[in-house]
Amino acid sequence: MSKERARRRAEREAERARAIRANEERQARLARRRAFRSSIVRLTPRPVRFNRQGGLLARRQRAQNALVALGFLLVQAVVWLLWGSFFASFAVLVLSVLLVPVVVTLAFDRRI
Repeated sequence: MSKERARRRAEREAERARAIRANEERQARLARRRAFRSSIVRLTPRPVRFNRQGGLLARRQRAQNALVALGFLLVQAVVWLLWGSFFASFAVLVLSVLLVPVVVTLAFDRRI
């Protein structure tokens, strides 16, 4: 009977030792991963936060800018879908880039 208990105790201790070894390997792997990640994070620049103005004029200007961008993209999409020609699309792109400041100045009474 005592040989059987000794054998079971030895099995439990061996299993406990395997579990401890597996846990140590897992912890070592996790530590290496954290060290690698922190070294990469140290190399990358931190993002710069911009504090946006929250007044009425700033909100209006953001809305106007969004409207201008949406109009620009809409014109490009319509030209691309209707004509499909590369040269026509390129010509409209160049004209749009040249005329957007004029339209913004006339429509919103501000200078870019």
